[in-house]
Amino acid sequence: MSDLAGKQCIPCKGGVPPLRGAELDALLEQLGGGWQVVDEHHLAKDYRFPDFVGALAFTNRVGGMAEEQQHHPDIHLSWGRVRVEIWTHKIDGLTESDFVFAAKADRLESAEGA
Repeated sequence: MSDLAGKQCIPCKGGVPPLRGAELDALLEQLGGGWQVVDEHHLAKDYRFPDFVGALAFTNRVGGMAEEQQHHPDIHLSWGRVRVEIWTHKIDGLTESDFVFAAKADRLESAEGA
């Protein structure tokens, strides 16, 4: 599991450029499987579940964590699938906190055996 999962999301106050290029690649490598950097703008990952109930339970766990971290992803729920998309809205791009949130979402998945 990535060291990123042990960090806290830090609210962005703006005025900083979004991460680009090699910085994104290095953080993505720390995440591990399944995450994609889309157009250097946001992170996205699909989680698979055996049924709707499992997908809904994971969605609720991610939502709870989002409130705790004060960092809110877009969550798309469908039967057996949850897609999580995250970026820092304040700068319309990616910061380290987005990768921290992604690692924490993976930790939630593995903790529940999803």
